Amino acid sequence: MRPITPPARCRTPRSAPYETRTSRARPTARTPPGGRLDGVINRRTALAAALLAALAATLFSTLARDVPESGQSGLTWWYAACWVLFAAAVLALRKVPRHHVTALVLAGGIAVALTGLAGPPRTSSDSYRYAWDGRVQAAGISPYDYAPNAPELAHLRDPWLFPPDRPTLINRPSVHTIYPPVAEAYFYTVHELSPSGARHKPLQTGGALLAVATTAALLLVLRRRGEPRHAAYWAWCPAVPVEAVNNAHADVLGVLLSVVALGVVVRRRAVGGALLGAAIAVKFLPAVLLPGILRRRPKEAAAVLLPAAACVALAYLPYVLASHSSVFGYLGGYAQEEGYDDAGARDRYALLRLVLPDSWALPAVIVVMAAVCAHVLLRGDPQRPWRGCLLVTGAAFLLMTPGYSWYALLLVALVALDGRWEWLVVAVAGAARYVAGGAVDDRAVLGTTAYGLAAVVVVGTAVVRWRFLNSSDDPRRSAHDGPVRPPAGPTRRLPEPVHRTG
Repeated sequence: MRPITPPARCRTPRSAPYETRTSRARPTARTPPGGRLDGVINRRTALAAALLAALAATLFSTLARDVPESGQSGLTWWYAACWVLFAAAVLALRKVPRHHVTALVLAGGIAVALTGLAGPPRTSSDSYRYAWDGRVQAAGISPYDYAPNAPELAHLRDPWLFPPDRPTLINRPSVHTIYPPVAEAYFYTVHELSPSGARHKPLQTGGALLAVATTAALLLVLRRRGEPRHAAYWAWCPAVPVEAVNNAHADVLGVLLSVVALGVVVRRRAVGGALLGAAIAVKFLPAVLLPGILRRRPKEAAAVLLPAAACVALAYLPYVLASHSSVFGYLGGYAQEEGYDDAGARDRYALLRLVLPDSWALPAVIVVMAAVCAHVLLRGDPQRPWRGCLLVTGAAFLLMTPGYSWYALLLVALVALDGRWEWLVVAVAGAARYVAGGAVDDRAVLGTTAYGLAAVVVVGTAVVRWRFLNSSDDPRRSAHDGPVRPPAGPTRRLPEPVHRTG
């Protein structure tokens, strides 16, 4: 049988270009430089950069304003504008080409952090206590032994921290310090590295360096997972320059150690546990991350708990040996003062008290948090420990409704790791409660309303996401946002059909 020969018009030499051998010329995959695609890319990047520049300018104007301590509520609308610009910049970042994202996030994080250096602390006086504790340690005295107004420390006072027109800039000058040992070591280090008469700038500079280092750590963790855009939730968040830099809260050091711990604990559990112990020895708040890191098997849990406990004990040991008083200082009194044992004292547990008697609030918190921790321990993702950490931390914030906005720095970093933006509303609620509280008649009502709206947003977004994921027909879609990616590895090819001739 003679083979069928195709018409002459269909035959082309094998050496001819690909476009000649096809019936229709196909468009190239990349548009030449200067073409329409590059123009779209440049416009998208330029829009995100412009919004970021507007955010940095507004933050600088907010923190450079000469506002008296009693009038900090005057910053409310400026601070609110910063959060709106932050949301717009993050939305614009979603359209920026992938190869521009890392550089833009890092450069923006540096610019945003530097705005915190625009003026002295605006909404908190905690950094004055930090500076005092560093000075006391430099004099060879344990910071846990004496309160700032003790006569034994009179020779360390100067006109900056003890001005002539007021007793002192240090808050609670009649009580001992409550800060854990790694935080105290940080205060001492900053004092030793500071030039004479530098005042508040060294602590603010240290906060800026730690904030940028946290951005870099987030980018390293997220780039391995293909999600570097999420780092902008921390790098560009207005709470970072205000609380970590301008107010110089030591929480940022604990946040940095927590991020690094979560990044390495998946492969090196002992190292991650030790880093988390160091974070706990800065501020006790990172202890809420433990349920997200631990595993059900006792051996795996011990691999984290033992290094963490050893790190905390070793950090406290030098101060225990050098101190004559308790190294926990005013910690118990602080917990009582903030109403953690009495719900009515400082509007604690505000959302629970809407539906429960005050005496039931604390037991309800214990029960709910135990249930959340158990859920995370049993159903947590071992490859993404920050997901369970975010759930436990966010639940603790909604149940306890803290009144200090800098506590939410840890929550913001966890949002950056996990990408669930809705939890940022909880940080906004804390900022509204603390900064805007002086502008209203009843600060408690404002705080309850803000945290209530945050809870609605979190729960509503979680329900919508759950329904969307469960309505998908693709079984590979996980609980994490993002497009479905094909499985890695070589593609299996089907066998060629066999043609039989008779």
